[in-house]
Amino acid sequence: MLDSLIVIRSGATDFELQGRIRGSLDIPLCAAGVAEAQHAAGLLASSPLLAIYASQATCAVETSRIVGQAMGLKPRIVPNLQNLDLGLWQGLLVDDIRRKQPRLSRQWQDNPWAVAPPEGELIEEACERVEAALEKILRRHAAGRVAVVVPDPLDRIVRWVVAGEPLGDLWARDMVGPPLAEIPIAAQWARDRADRRQPTTI
Repeated sequence: MLDSLIVIRSGATDFELQGRIRGSLDIPLCAAGVAEAQHAAGLLASSPLLAIYASQATCAVETSRIVGQAMGLKPRIVPNLQNLDLGLWQGLLVDDIRRKQPRLSRQWQDNPWAVAPPEGELIEEACERVEAALEKILRRHAAGRVAVVVPDPLDRIVRWVVAGEPLGDLWARDMVGPPLAEIPIAAQWARDRADRRQPTTI
């Protein structure tokens, strides 16, 4: 099994800069997003990878190509790694959602495991498809390191599935911290998956 999985958050789109919910809407990188992808590529330039996998989302594909070019790798597109579907909230300003749907938006921020946006996807459903996609990736490699490029906030769902990391605020994008995280696989993925417990809070 792989030694570690590098989770790369795809670069920003205009929606993130405008404070809008992107969700599963397919939007390309903006100039700031290209710069973020180049930053991720720079962080990995001296670190050998076996492969780079990417979500079908345009922003993730574009990010993976920038990183792949720096690494001399051609990204492989993976089904079921599309971003979290946020239903009728997609395209709306976060501030408008908080103003028009204060109770639901507060529930979403306090415990996103318990609710879903109108016509949107439950976190648990996203975890199931992400875990299935990651299983296929991990089975392809006996050792070494691979990267997976996914949109925000799916990067945090991937990190929860692999390492149980807290989801945090799914509306808040970290524009300062590093756009990637390396997660050791042997210690994490080898745990009995049936023992994972859904958290009651973020």
